[in-house]
Amino acid sequence: MKLPDIVPLFPLPNVVFFPRMPLPLHIFEPRYRTMVRDAVKGARLIGMVLLRGDRETDYASPPEVFGVGTVGELVRMEELPDGRFNIVLRGLREFVIHRELSRAEYREGVVSWREPPSDTLPASTRAGVGAVVLQYLQRTGRAGSDSSLVESGVDDETFVNFLAQHLDLDPLEKQALLEAGSLGERGRRLVDVLEFRLEELRLDLGGQAVRRPH
Repeated sequence: MKLPDIVPLFPLPNVVFFPRMPLPLHIFEPRYRTMVRDAVKGARLIGMVLLRGDRETDYASPPEVFGVGTVGELVRMEELPDGRFNIVLRGLREFVIHRELSRAEYREGVVSWREPPSDTLPASTRAGVGAVVLQYLQRTGRAGSDSSLVESGVDDETFVNFLAQHLDLDPLEKQALLEAGSLGERGRRLVDVLEFRLEELRLDLGGQAVRRPH
């Protein structure tokens, strides 16, 4: 698929979207209903971006967003009787926003496309990611339902991106994973984040945990 230079932007305060991942969304604001209708008539692409800072402090201008997001292909759409939509996006490619346009009622970005990862994870790195994820799931009481994710035989990009999107990390931590320059770096950042979380949990037993500043 040839990707366009301009994509609609859907900013959210707590969603970081990764390539190859599905993302179900409920669309209810009028401007984003229009965005979905326009996407269906066009390239069927929607760019997901994370809101930056406190979006409640400035109503005079659109809230700032992070400069790296992921475009998703609209693979499923259900229009409800009242005009709302239930949609599913499939993550395609990361993009960098260069500037925004104000020609539509929703936000649009002039973007360039990041290259898909060309690297694979060394077996030792993938094993290390899996080990710390399992340790984290066990420590947080979710190993029974989620451990099969770590043990699956999926490719390296799907493996890392699934964990990055679905583990209960802070949005800013997920954004840092998204912005990693390579798949190997994303995997190493994921290990760092989870090791820090495990240390927080260990310290919390003594009532001394301190959240890392962002």
